Amino acid sequence: MSFYHRALKLNQFSRFLHAAPSNFPSCSTRTTSGILVSRLSGPSGPAGLYQRLALCSTSGGSNGCAFHYGHRRSYSTEAPDEFPPRGRGRTLPKLMDFPEIIWPSIVKSMKNWIMVHFIIRPYFDREFSLPDFVQGAKQALQVVSAALAGGELKTLDGLVDRQTLNDLKHTIGKMSVAQRYDLMVQKEDIYFSFPYQVGVMFDEEDEASQKRFVEITMVFHVLKGLRGMVERGETIPLNVGVMPEYRDKISICNYRFIKEFTKGVDSDWTVNVVSHFKPSDLIDE
Repeated sequence: MSFYHRALKLNQFSRFLHAAPSNFPSCSTRTTSGILVSRLSGPSGPAGLYQRLALCSTSGGSNGCAFHYGHRRSYSTEAPDEFPPRGRGRTLPKLMDFPEIIWPSIVKSMKNWIMVHFIIRPYFDREFSLPDFVQGAKQALQVVSAALAGGELKTLDGLVDRQTLNDLKHTIGKMSVAQRYDLMVQKEDIYFSFPYQVGVMFDEEDEASQKRFVEITMVFHVLKGLRGMVERGETIPLNVGVMPEYRDKISICNYRFIKEFTKGVDSDWTVNVVSHFKPSDLIDE
């Protein structure tokens, strides 16, 4: 069975998932049913060349994706017309205009499993392993965050998308030394992480080459100093996320990775979204 026929057969199941009741509040601003939906509606730019292969919908939000520590925000994965002013009420300014993602979505997690086992592994990479990818993503987070903290963005060429680097240079240049230091993450300080969304894109304008890409959005919960606490034998409270004494030590990182899987093309995973924020800042806004 061809890749496209397999995708169409999955569409019926994806519609069932989309219609299934959920215990989480929905933060969708707009959804588009169907297995193939546009990644961005804009006519220009590289994103305009692709369509995302997603189970059900990807142009809107998802159930359970906006638990902002008591603050719920609706958003779309399409670029919004307006964003909140950077740095207002924040100890850590926004690095990029990207919606803050904190918690996993049950529906998206089910879709991710289907995408990995029925699309990516059979048609793109039989050796692909999501747990292995997560470990590699943690290492990438450590490398990228260290470069940002040191202001050495040139060392990220090839690991981070060029347009993303340009956006980061603009923001990093306005941050204080203390704010930049706050960006640094040791992978041992990550106490919770998960792939939020797995997507597949293909070039709809070039059927001959059939360019294909896989894009994975990762979420990391970080407690600065966790490694030292473990080494000292300190007990880590289970409710560390709501304890006042740890409030300023907790941050969340959203990183989006992309890789080309076109036949005959040898490529590596690169980062095209870098977002660090503190949950306490969202409460204070």
